[in-house]
Amino acid sequence: MRNDIHPNYGTMTANCSCGNVIEVGSTLTESIHVDVCSACHPFYTGKQKVVDTGGRIDRFKKRFATPRTGK
Repeated sequence: MRNDIHPNYGTMTANCSCGNVIEVGSTLTESIHVDVCSACHPFYTGKQKVVDTGGRIDRFKKRFATPRTGK
């Protein structure tokens, strides 16, 4: 690798709105503030809800429940 062309790599802190502080490696040196992290995001905490708007899930299940015949 060539010298003096790569940015400096160090640690930075990411502060979440839930209070979680994460130390990560980055070329950015100052700390950042994030709205969600893995400790409070619904996908990672298991509190995610499936919202069925207009019966889309039922229509999908009905459409693909029986095998289609024809072409």
